[in-house]
Amino acid sequence: MTHWAFDSIFYHIYPLGFCGAPERNDFNASPTPRLEQVYAWLDHIQWLGANALYLGPLFEATAHGYDTADYFYVDRRLGTNETLSRLSAEMHRRGMRLVLDGVFNHVGRDFWAFRDVIANRESSPYPSGGAVPTGTRFPTRDGTATSIWSS
Repeated sequence: MTHWAFDSIFYHIYPLGFCGAPERNDFNASPTPRLEQVYAWLDHIQWLGANALYLGPLFEATAHGYDTADYFYVDRRLGTNETLSRLSAEMHRRGMRLVLDGVFNHVGRDFWAFRDVIANRESSPYPSGGAVPTGTRFPTRDGTATSIWSS
């Protein structure tokens, strides 16, 4: 017996672009269920022969989605965790699989631990293990760089 993934045909959707989400996240805004736009495409995706959807990134992020701010929530520009749960239930009802895209080896500047490093510098517990070495410089939007702290 083979694993289901070996017998699957995947269709990939980058939901922030596909659903017309704003380029930047307003973390104070109410969630907008743009992810519901995917429902209208499920028949077509199945017609193409796909039986699995690779969806993401979709975790709460600042801009492009791979700059994650919170892995526990769907990006408010796409809806809520419940929005995703309903989409998943519909896909499973149709016999389709759902795989979520996430990048877990880096985060965005709005991630809580990164903000703690910026605010608390050497006294933050999060740069331990060399994750953010002393003197690390981060580029800014104007092309310059800034250090978290001096070495």
